[in-house]
Amino acid sequence: MDRQPPEPLGLIAGQGRFPFLVADGARKAGRKVVCAGLADNADPSLADHVDVFFWGAIARPGGWLRKLRKHGVRQTIMVGRVEKAKIFTPFRILKYLPDWRALRIWYVRLRGKDKRNDTVLQAIADEFASAGIILEDSTMYCQEHMASEGLMTRCRPSDSVWEDVQFGWPLVKELGRLDIGQAIAVREREIIAVEAIEGTAAMIERAGQLCKKGGWTLLKAAKPQQDMRFDVPCVGKDTIEALHRNRAACLVVEKGKVLILDKPETLALADQLGIAVIGY
Repeated sequence: MDRQPPEPLGLIAGQGRFPFLVADGARKAGRKVVCAGLADNADPSLADHVDVFFWGAIARPGGWLRKLRKHGVRQTIMVGRVEKAKIFTPFRILKYLPDWRALRIWYVRLRGKDKRNDTVLQAIADEFASAGIILEDSTMYCQEHMASEGLMTRCRPSDSVWEDVQFGWPLVKELGRLDIGQAIAVREREIIAVEAIEGTAAMIERAGQLCKKGGWTLLKAAKPQQDMRFDVPCVGKDTIEALHRNRAACLVVEKGKVLILDKPETLALADQLGIAVIGY
């Protein structure tokens, strides 16, 4: 008896390398990948890594859902950054004119609720489910890139850096619990910078400006109740380069919860640039 091919996998893609890892991993596992690239965010070259690619307006999810269903998609992964700052521009209502599904998410599913990331993303997931599209764990096809426990580089942290790690870890976890951000910068048991809406990359640059003598540590963690379907924290080669440029000494990421994009290459670069990387 012939085995039926697996159902196609949907991919809703924003910025960065994460969508590429999902697409490549899913196709390696034998899944056909149907991708909705978010306009002004997704990399056009992602089209070469999937079976079907189309652009989707960020505030018009009804269009993505119709196309995904047309291709037989029922399971979907949503990954990649969305540049939140653009959504707060003065002319956002013209550029991001919402469709009825977006309006229903905002004015029905989110009525009386806060508008924090987790709440909004859960409302999106519920709306997709009502249309027959189920959001899945975004890391299911790239587990080999998740942070492992302990020192992951040959480069080792100093004793003072270890003290900063132990000082900063409960604080970065509390930051996540409050849904403020995913990262902090620490030196000599003092908080240099805290991530908020600007994202980790901008926070690294700010920390470098505030700590000219260098030697600081970046700690990045998932929220205590991280939903692995969306907003999974990531680091990569760009992170390591930015840390080196801003004179950081160490990167600490949560084991099993933070994705290290292109993990072997990223860790090799960290060794080359003298950045210790720890899974905590």
